[in-house]
Amino acid sequence: MNIYVGNLNFSTTEDSIRGLFEAHGTVDSVKIITDRDTGRPRGFAFVEMPEDEEGRTAISALDGKDLDDRQIKVNEARPREDRRGGGGGPRRQRW
Repeated sequence: MNIYVGNLNFSTTEDSIRGLFEAHGTVDSVKIITDRDTGRPRGFAFVEMPEDEEGRTAISALDGKDLDDRQIKVNEARPREDRRGGGGGPRRQRW
């Protein structure tokens, strides 16, 4: 199960997130998302747990909990939406 963890303090580490989630089951990976240009954390992460039941338990237990002085938001990750602009072709000038 892929889990979204939001509203993270910018100083939160992958190890601290892993420790929080390991209390509820096996954690395969933790990835803090960083800004492509600056490399700085964007305030959210994804946690991968192999067992869906453990993932659901972690979500229930950790949503709204404090981590590094921030109340974190935890839920099942949704698939990424396609954010590319739509509609190709030449632009038409309006008179």
